[in-house]
Amino acid sequence: MDHKLVDQTIYHVCNSGIFLYVVFKNIIPTNLAREYLAGAVLLGAAPCTAMVFVWSTLTKGDPAYTVVQVATNNLIILLAFIPIVKFLLGVSNVIVPWNTLVLSVVLFVIIPLTGGVFTRMQVSKRKGVEYFEKEFLPKFDNATMVGLLLTLILLFAFQGEVFLNNPLHILLIAVPLTIQTFFIFFIAYFVCKLLKLPFSISAPAAMIGASNFFELAVAVAIALFGTTSPAALATTVGVLTEVPLMLALVWIANKTQRWFPESIIQKDNAM
Repeated sequence: MDHKLVDQTIYHVCNSGIFLYVVFKNIIPTNLAREYLAGAVLLGAAPCTAMVFVWSTLTKGDPAYTVVQVATNNLIILLAFIPIVKFLLGVSNVIVPWNTLVLSVVLFVIIPLTGGVFTRMQVSKRKGVEYFEKEFLPKFDNATMVGLLLTLILLFAFQGEVFLNNPLHILLIAVPLTIQTFFIFFIAYFVCKLLKLPFSISAPAAMIGASNFFELAVAVAIALFGTTSPAALATTVGVLTEVPLMLALVWIANKTQRWFPESIIQKDNAM
């Protein structure tokens, strides 16, 4: 298992657990806190594989580096998501069936990944890599954005009644999620700065570390606990907070580009 994913997930659990069980113990009942924590586990164990392309583009990140990181995250999910979620939910006294976790990874990771690899191989074989990268992929830019927006709309539509019934809990769940998103981003961002990495690498690296594969987290939460469950609510709050938070981090990254060596900035701008 990848230590980066393990560390990130453990931090998610510890941070959320402290707030849910200690800071908010007089507001959130223990049984609800347990299920909210289950949602936090699912969010922390699912590294970003989709929206990170948007964040990277907005910061003019290196597309090759972003692709490699996304591919790595997909492989990490294949190997580490199921055992990490099973273990941490078990520690939290939440029992989940193996077959549901396996099916979720197959539907949301293996099938799309296999389809992408097969498509690239076939199109590149027939018309060349240059056609695939410069003509074929751009055709799906708008479709990708529309698909992501529809996903968000459907998620909030299914959880609308739950949102209306738990407005205070939504705010409380958002507190640790917000803190950990900024914390993870700045840890990665400053490490990249210390290592003197170019901004085109540092920005997407920090974004990838801070964001999550919330589609997978929500899908697994719904499959395990139901559409109106507290765990599903927690993962949906993750969606609600991540998008504006990541846009804020994009703004911060672009505004702090001067922190990186001037020669590197000029090189990136020229690309």
